[in-house]
Amino acid sequence: MDESVERQTYLKDKIAYFENNKRSKEYVAHQAKVHSVAWSCDGSRLASGSFDKTVTIWTLDSDRLSKEGNYKVHSGSVDQLCWHPTKPDVLVTASLDKTIRLWDARAGKSTHTVNTKGENINICWSSNGHTIAVGNKEDLLTFVDVRTLKVKHEEQFKFEVNEIAWNKENDQFFLTNGNGCVVILSWPDMKVLHTITAHPANCICIEFDPSGKYFAAGSADALTSLWDVSELACIQMFSRLDWPVRTLSFSYDSQLLASASEDLFIDIAYVHTGEKVAQVTTQAPTFTVAWHPTKHLLAYACDDKDKHDRDTGGIWLYGLANSNA
Repeated sequence: MDESVERQTYLKDKIAYFENNKRSKEYVAHQAKVHSVAWSCDGSRLASGSFDKTVTIWTLDSDRLSKEGNYKVHSGSVDQLCWHPTKPDVLVTASLDKTIRLWDARAGKSTHTVNTKGENINICWSSNGHTIAVGNKEDLLTFVDVRTLKVKHEEQFKFEVNEIAWNKENDQFFLTNGNGCVVILSWPDMKVLHTITAHPANCICIEFDPSGKYFAAGSADALTSLWDVSELACIQMFSRLDWPVRTLSFSYDSQLLASASEDLFIDIAYVHTGEKVAQVTTQAPTFTVAWHPTKHLLAYACDDKDKHDRDTGGIWLYGLANSNA
């Protein structure tokens, strides 16, 4: 089949799919706003981290989440968390309490604590699972050897460092910065290879697609740019949001990109053409989105309030079959 025909077929199929599966369901997870949601590599669990200093771990059965436990071991807000790239029971959380914690999700407990120098706001695993990078509010990156749980390297930057990620091959380290750039460094020696001026405003978030061929960068200019990793060329812009892009996630098949902001919707775009596939209506700004690793199910969390203006602490699951009622 001709590639353009194939793409049009996929687009039509997915627009129809989300017309029939556009229901969202809320689950009460925390007592304050949720900063981060992430799926385990096999999609069997979802974790959420909150301003209330807790971590909640959920299991997914078909399309229903069940709470395994809510754990308060941090003494500060849990700003970001992520799962090991290949071990579905291993989680790491980053907190303003100047620690990161590793977790065994099966046992439902934190197994190790690593002390760091500042209030931690960003965290990621290397693609091979050997290293964790954590960024703090003072733009210091700390690299932790997962096998020894010792800090093996620190890198202080003179500019605002936002989100961080390794490429799939694990030989390059990417970060977004306050100058609108994506900075690419060699790994492990952290020498600057390229500085891409991606946006005219603060570059906030970065996400690699599962194939490793593309990355997307979200900016304060309300645009998301899509880049070819090998060419370092911008191949698509997504422009339906009006507010700074806070969070991005690629679907498991690398075909769909979810992006969110203070706009009262989440945009779901077709990666190849930028066309809209679906829109998820929200009641409040969205802080975090995460596609499931094998299904077209999207977890997300918003700054939802109850009628007394208190945080609801909820997480949402979108992509559920429309109810027949």
